[in-house]
Amino acid sequence: MSQITIGSFGDFEKYIGKELGVSEYHQITQDQINKFADATIDHQWIHTDPVRAKNEGAFGDTIAHGYLTLSLVPYLWDQIIHVNNLKMMVNYGIENLRFAQAVLVNNEVRLSANLKNVVNLRGTVKAEVNVKLEIKNQKKPAFAGILVFLYHFCS
Repeated sequence: MSQITIGSFGDFEKYIGKELGVSEYHQITQDQINKFADATIDHQWIHTDPVRAKNEGAFGDTIAHGYLTLSLVPYLWDQIIHVNNLKMMVNYGIENLRFAQAVLVNNEVRLSANLKNVVNLRGTVKAEVNVKLEIKNQKKPAFAGILVFLYHFCS
């Protein structure tokens, strides 16, 4: 699916209840997991010790941090939607987020998005987006929830 372009509240409004798109797959590497562990000071062995994770872990390999998978949203979201005529965008919140399945090292993930609702708040557009982080060849997503963005378009 190709990237959609949004430039106003009206552009958003016509997608209410519709799929916005799906990103490309992104592979989670051990190097990425290790760098995330360093950045967040979260070096739990299930993420950073492949030998121990294989021998003692419940998944047979290291797994990505849940918050690492969530931190991929901006990168993957930009593949789905391009917003122009934009003065400012704010990540406003996340509702009903659930981590449903572990993402093993070298798994590939992609973001799918559906516009739940959009509201014009005196010139600022509040967009509520149902998202799932899908894991290639898996039925259950890594996570699902509602992302809330605020878009302030130029006059």
